[in-house]
Amino acid sequence: MMKGSTLLDIFFRSLTIQVSFNFWRMQNLGFAFAMMPFIRHRRGHPARAAAFSPSHMDMFNTHPYLASPVIGSVTGMEEEGVIPETVADLKKVLMGPYAAIGDSFFWGALRSFSGVGAVILASSETLLAPLAFLLLYTPAQLWVRGMGFLEGYRRRRNGIDFIRRQDLPGAAGKIRLMLLILIGVLAAVAVDMTRRLPQHILPEIPLSVVASVFLILTFLGVRKGISQVKILYGMAIICMVISF
Repeated sequence: MMKGSTLLDIFFRSLTIQVSFNFWRMQNLGFAFAMMPFIRHRRGHPARAAAFSPSHMDMFNTHPYLASPVIGSVTGMEEEGVIPETVADLKKVLMGPYAAIGDSFFWGALRSFSGVGAVILASSETLLAPLAFLLLYTPAQLWVRGMGFLEGYRRRRNGIDFIRRQDLPGAAGKIRLMLLILIGVLAAVAVDMTRRLPQHILPEIPLSVVASVFLILTFLGVRKGISQVKILYGMAIICMVISF
């Protein structure tokens, strides 16, 4: 059984997988760097250790937050003595779907939601806006990275079950709906800020009324089946027009 300190070292190294990103084999250097503590752990087997590092220099590319679960599974399989071909097949099978899941949830949904929430707070001139972004965004990615790595190490090939249970694609859809609501609120805030300008041309309309109008428009768009992306860009255009 591998020492806890060695596993912790591998996990922390997995957080830096993007540092050595290259256009030749993408994240392969970062993957090999994360696995180096395992080589030291197996230093009693020189032949195996010598052949180990090159086996993880092949092309690897997935979402950086979901690389840790893959590294956890690979660590467990290597410790178990699984043949290198099987380990390589697991990496190839997981990296594509994990990249799509991570891009959709983290880049496409959660980051935008956290950013808009922080902008709304920033518009009220509070210094907590950057902290709010971190509190909204960071816990989810640390959970997926940390627990994904641990479950991958424990369950080897079946570590994917942890990611499946999180239902990140379903969660991304719910976050996008909440994002549309926040966009409506942001548009209302933009109207209110413009109305407060010395030479504003907008009538004296209560902020609550403006917010309600934008929220109703958002819900009507969702009910009519309008694409969330179109609603998002539509609200952004309205905010820009109002700001001018």
